[in-house]
Amino acid sequence: MFRPRSIAMMLAVAVLLFAAMPVAAEVTAERSDKGVVVKIDGEPFTEYVTNFNDTPILWPIIGPTGKPMTRAYPMGKAEGEREDHVHHRSLWFTHGDVNGHTFWHKEAIKHREFVKVESGDQAVIVTRNDWLAPDGTRLCEDERTLTFGSDGNTRWIDFDITIKAIEKVKFGDTKEGTMGIRVPSTMKVDAKKGGRIVNSEGQTDSDAWGKPAAWVDYHGPVDGKTVGVAILNHPSSFRYPTYWHVRTYGLFAANPFGLHHFKKGSQDGSHTLAPAESFTLRYRFLFHRGDEKAGAVAKAFSVYSKEAK
Repeated sequence: MFRPRSIAMMLAVAVLLFAAMPVAAEVTAERSDKGVVVKIDGEPFTEYVTNFNDTPILWPIIGPTGKPMTRAYPMGKAEGEREDHVHHRSLWFTHGDVNGHTFWHKEAIKHREFVKVESGDQAVIVTRNDWLAPDGTRLCEDERTLTFGSDGNTRWIDFDITIKAIEKVKFGDTKEGTMGIRVPSTMKVDAKKGGRIVNSEGQTDSDAWGKPAAWVDYHGPVDGKTVGVAILNHPSSFRYPTYWHVRTYGLFAANPFGLHHFKKGSQDGSHTLAPAESFTLRYRFLFHRGDEKAGAVAKAFSVYSKEAK
């Protein structure tokens, strides 16, 4: 039989353990003139913008230190930034060869509708979008589900996208794609301020370009503090593990199609869909403090990889 003193001690321990557990953040998604604003405990995280230069994007993205985690250009300006690659739009999804049309550079992905906008322990945005040829022909459509969350030390965005063909459509073999983010200028390896690229296979910097990997981390200083963004590729994603178009100048993209560029051989990475056929890609963007070890990226991937999708 438990004595009152023992019960009191057990209750005290339980209270301490409960107090030590992380408190779930409140993540809100609220409609705005541009799209949807996402906040964590009332503080800005990002905005889903339905149309910037003819494609949906996320900008700005505020990391766990309260600082921006993507380059400002071309949406805005920041001191010391190079104004190159105007088609690198914060965080975006496009591809450089769809039936010969380059959505990576100029063709339009038009927001059609919001399917869902929800707040809670996580926020969820679901949209449908149309991929249009220059003459207005609808080549394919996508449904993308974006899920936003935080545990206090990290913030994340799950980006799940299903692309369905309207007519016969070919996603061509090109390095110019596909799930992309452009890191802040101070983070890039070429800035020589401590920026680093590391993948799940231990390859670093330029050696990580064009290689298949379960995840890649890009970290470096922002306002004097080392922060990083990792992209994790879920095992259920089309052509897992994906190849990576990740550059030392700051571009960071997952691309399962560009094999003749990445492998420098005769292998064709293109993929053709018959009308109504589809494929699904799944990624998690993890915004963390420190390098890939401090951010526990490998552990985060282990957890993510076991999630049912």
